[in-house]
Amino acid sequence: MPELARRQYDRQKYRINHYDTGTVNTGTVNIVREPVHIRRRIDTKKVRRNYLIHRVVSVAAVSVLGLTILPYGFNKVTGMMFNPTPYKEVKADYHKLLFPTSDYLSNHWFLGQRSLESAEVKKTEMTPIVEKTELTGLENQLNNLASMYPSIHPSIYVWDYETGNYADINADEIFPTASIIKLPVLVELFRSIEKNQLTIYDEMPLTEYYRTEGSGSLQFKAANSKYSIDTLARMMITESDNSATNMLMARLGSMTDINSAIREWGLKHTYVQTWLPDLSGTNHSTARDMAEILYNIDNPEFLSTSSREKIFDYMGHVHNNRLIAAGLPAGATFLHKTGDIGKMLGDAGIVYAPNGKKYIVVIFAHRPHNSPLGKEFIVKASEIIYRNMVY
Repeated sequence: MPELARRQYDRQKYRINHYDTGTVNTGTVNIVREPVHIRRRIDTKKVRRNYLIHRVVSVAAVSVLGLTILPYGFNKVTGMMFNPTPYKEVKADYHKLLFPTSDYLSNHWFLGQRSLESAEVKKTEMTPIVEKTELTGLENQLNNLASMYPSIHPSIYVWDYETGNYADINADEIFPTASIIKLPVLVELFRSIEKNQLTIYDEMPLTEYYRTEGSGSLQFKAANSKYSIDTLARMMITESDNSATNMLMARLGSMTDINSAIREWGLKHTYVQTWLPDLSGTNHSTARDMAEILYNIDNPEFLSTSSREKIFDYMGHVHNNRLIAAGLPAGATFLHKTGDIGKMLGDAGIVYAPNGKKYIVVIFAHRPHNSPLGKEFIVKASEIIYRNMVY
């Protein structure tokens, strides 16, 4: 058979059967095509050798698993379910495991256990602000201003004492408060004084435990020098002194008692979580919450007249007059507290216009770290608000 035909024959795997018809010269060929099944010879020795290798590897893997991983897992997981600890004298405090922050972040005490409770109380101690007509025109102007400062994210609340009209720009959004958190500390201080828990003449020594960096001059004073509660409160507000704030919070029962008071007041979004300075911005509130604090300072059912006069005296001598106060005209009075950390700049207070108009204004501004655009935005917003509320 020619080579080409043989290759074709092998490729198609067919068998050709020839049958002689008896005719020598004119024989015919019947071709029967049937598939050819090629049988391969199996190397039994190689199969047995591979099977043996597989068994050895499998036995080794199971042995490693059984001798190392399973005993370790039993000791660390399964065994602990039946015998939690071999040291019976060591007792676990499961409450601390479940609530690791309860020792320093709590506002409720029950049966010897601290916890953090919500502000859902039947009767709040503060009187809520009654809002009347929303000042959409003012809101539109403030939103237009914000569009000119795309790197600034503001929260603004304005409320008119005479009409109850208000403006709200993200007023319920939670913001870092920076030093504005000192306002609820000040309010709780005078609430405690009215309950005869301390007096403004009591003294506290400046120890290294309270000395801290940031704003205020107290950090540079001599160790163990004594200061009255009145002096510490004045420094906390006028200088925004962080060391004085920490001393007063400790005197009031630490952050736990202040948070507990804030919940009883009825504020849902204001928390003190860090001693001052709070550079990371963990102490937080909303513009609306801060406005309610300012409103209730003037509420005789919440604070006495003597407490109100003392608080307003501090707030009327704040050294930082570069924010909302810078947008007010000559003759306007502003009682307030400022806050300033890298990512947030804010101001909150009460404006008294020469014509007798009076309104609450709170402005928070998220900004790029220490960006001067935050200050610029607040000053211009203050100018817009004053024109709308007074003229």
